[in-house]
Amino acid sequence: MDSVHIAELSWPVYDEKVKHGRTVVLLPIGALEQHGPHMSMNPDVLLPTAMAGRVARNIGALVAPAIAYGYKSQQKSGGGNHMPGTTSLDGLTLTSTIKDVLKEFARHGVRQVAMVNGHFENSMFIVEGVDLALRELRWEGIHDFKVVVLSYWDFVTEDTIRAIYPYGFPGWAVEHGGVLETSLMLHLHPQLVDMSKAVDQEPATFPPYDVFPTKPQWTPCSGCLSSAKPASAAKGKLLLEVCVEGISQQLRTAFD
Repeated sequence: MDSVHIAELSWPVYDEKVKHGRTVVLLPIGALEQHGPHMSMNPDVLLPTAMAGRVARNIGALVAPAIAYGYKSQQKSGGGNHMPGTTSLDGLTLTSTIKDVLKEFARHGVRQVAMVNGHFENSMFIVEGVDLALRELRWEGIHDFKVVVLSYWDFVTEDTIRAIYPYGFPGWAVEHGGVLETSLMLHLHPQLVDMSKAVDQEPATFPPYDVFPTKPQWTPCSGCLSSAKPASAAKGKLLLEVCVEGISQQLRTAFD
């Protein structure tokens, strides 16, 4: 078995690969969240998982099964948790899940983990889960467990942004269901995208504050925060290559 995916390995093969503590484990983390009428609800899981698999082959790492549910969608970054289909975890649940999974990897002998995030709202709950895991591992006498936390979109270079958005970049805050995610899905999972249903819309605008309970009328009817019409598989291929190369380079340094 030469798969990089932990779930596809037998336990003796897995044990041999990780018990010495030198193998990096990549842990994708995403969400089940609506991404407009033109796309499936799982890009936040599929995209970091695809990138993790390619990075793992580059650096000799393994990929853990993704954490497939994420923190509640926020209106100004994901359309809002009121949208049909979006299925989220409380922050405490997500934090505890991350903590428990990391501690289990440490029990197996793993000492190097990279969290590959695909859902913006997860960010601080990942940090909290990592912090609690490290604290409890120190109580157990484990002081050499290291975690890198990254979000794949942070590896999109300025040159790539200019190529992907020749008429102007609307900003990451309104990229939900837009060109970035749709292009990547067109390249990786075209069967899950129907561009005939993509809505041509102006980037969403919001006041400089949040309101709770959410005001549904603030979210565009499509659930997207910008138009996916300019998306293409070619743009997705470029984005994937840039992100995989950037993540691979940085993880080689981080775990050197």
